[in-house]
Amino acid sequence: MDFMNPRIPLGDWVSDFIDWFNRIAAPLLDGIDAFFSGFYDLLYLLLSSPLYLIMIVIFAALAWLAAGWRVALFTVLGFYLIRALDQWNNAMSTLALVLVACVVAIAIAVPLGILAAKVRPVSAIVRPVLDFMQSMPALAYLVPAIVMFGVGTTPGAIATIIFALPPGVRLTELAIRQVDGEVVEAGQAFGATPGRILTRIQLPLAMPTIMAGINQVIMLALSMVVLAGMAGAGGLGGQVTGAISRVNVGLGVEAGLAVVIIAVFLDRITGGLGNRTPTARAQRASR
Repeated sequence: MDFMNPRIPLGDWVSDFIDWFNRIAAPLLDGIDAFFSGFYDLLYLLLSSPLYLIMIVIFAALAWLAAGWRVALFTVLGFYLIRALDQWNNAMSTLALVLVACVVAIAIAVPLGILAAKVRPVSAIVRPVLDFMQSMPALAYLVPAIVMFGVGTTPGAIATIIFALPPGVRLTELAIRQVDGEVVEAGQAFGATPGRILTRIQLPLAMPTIMAGINQVIMLALSMVVLAGMAGAGGLGGQVTGAISRVNVGLGVEAGLAVVIIAVFLDRITGGLGNRTPTARAQRASR
């Protein structure tokens, strides 16, 4: 290597590794593709098959239970506007992809955050990895995902999971660490096992912060799903991508407005659930 004009072919090395990985792990990649495609198809079928008015009533009922009548009213008006803009099927496709990515991301993030809070070497390894994941430009995740899975919903879901995962891990670890040590010691003094201390003391007390992390996961997933339209994921992301390529301002505004409505709906739902935890209610009562 010329030390005066250095050039490290990192990109070539990564490309060669992905090609090698594709050859040796083809059955695994096919299985992952089948899982995500099947999960997405099932959710999309459940969301898009019923009459849209029925789905609006279901969404409004969820909003009412989680966050009150004002959010329920916004849900009715917002989703009716999405239908009036002829973006209903695209919105349900985006919502299905967000749910797929969030379920997998949360299933990974919460246990990993708990493990990082309890085992310091795990935390020391996980933190720089999360820094890397959060610093990498969002679109950069789509390239290797497309190389491994081709275009469609699977690369979009994979890229969304990687992009949305870090805040879930960080806030879960922080939440567990912030639980009062004296409360944990009291549980130990009464002979509680580590598993019961985690499930009966630490997780309930940490739940408001964990829910804040889940809220961030959902918001990041929604933003990434829009970018995933470039990978052929369809939905509102595909509409936004098509609007950009055709310089169609109207289509871009309609699809963007639908994304905002879904974002507010999901944010209020998760925020409302976080406020309904026993710890959050106790904190409000003590003020």
